[in-house]
Amino acid sequence: MITLETTTRRIELSAGTIEYLDTGGDTPAVVLLGGLLMDASLWTDVVAELAGEHRCIAPTLPMGAHRRPMQPDADLSPAGIARLVTEFLDRLDLDDVTLVGNDTGGAIAQLVMASQDKRVGRAVLVSCEAFDNFPPGLTGTTIVLSGKLPPALFGLFMQQLRLRPVRRLPIAFGWLTRRGDAATARWIRPVLKQPEIRRDAVRMLRAAGADPRFLERAAERLPAFDRPVLVVWAAGDRVMPPEHGRRLAELLPQGRLAEVADSRTLVPLDQPVELSRLIAEFAG
Repeated sequence: MITLETTTRRIELSAGTIEYLDTGGDTPAVVLLGGLLMDASLWTDVVAELAGEHRCIAPTLPMGAHRRPMQPDADLSPAGIARLVTEFLDRLDLDDVTLVGNDTGGAIAQLVMASQDKRVGRAVLVSCEAFDNFPPGLTGTTIVLSGKLPPALFGLFMQQLRLRPVRRLPIAFGWLTRRGDAATARWIRPVLKQPEIRRDAVRMLRAAGADPRFLERAAERLPAFDRPVLVVWAAGDRVMPPEHGRRLAELLPQGRLAEVADSRTLVPLDQPVELSRLIAEFAG
């Protein structure tokens, strides 16, 4: 059985120590990126389905659910985190990677794709920010605005998410997942308990909020990404507009669209078996 505890590793990168889930093996890697206030456990059920045929690697990016603080001068803007992903692929010497991103992890994946990183052989974009949808909906707007608070007040704001009824509100995780409340409760622990993580989260949110058009600029470069791309979208997504999934699939030269029913944005939590099937067939 794949568990986060038994497969977590660490690597020193320029920004600091990154923890990542890695199932190991010699097969081409599937690298899975999560979003704001999410750790690698977003992908636990997907990894359990894929691990027999694929090496699965899921870094916990420094976006508020990480447990080890970054260097004080680390660039935690979206572009900086995308460069950190590229450095991560380089340091692990990965080739022909299937890069998968959900929620803000999909936005970071688009930035990596736009940079034409040759280590990426194909990509899967799963219900994510795109075009002008940043911050995304009520959920994203609330989180990004909270980053304008000083770290101590940001921590007080986040303390409210200890209560399940608050976590299930549309301004929190309520419109992101139908079935993943236990995961969301786990993800917020570092930012509640560690002042250094609150500092990182505020820096990251302020940097993202200062440049809300970064995905529009990335979209201008995506048609140059000439490798296969699967766009997977929750059919009834209320945070990431389904028409953005269709636009992404049409924009990319080798893009195609698959829709998933009975799921919100966090498809890896709501429909992990179906998502795993789609990734496995695509990465085949």
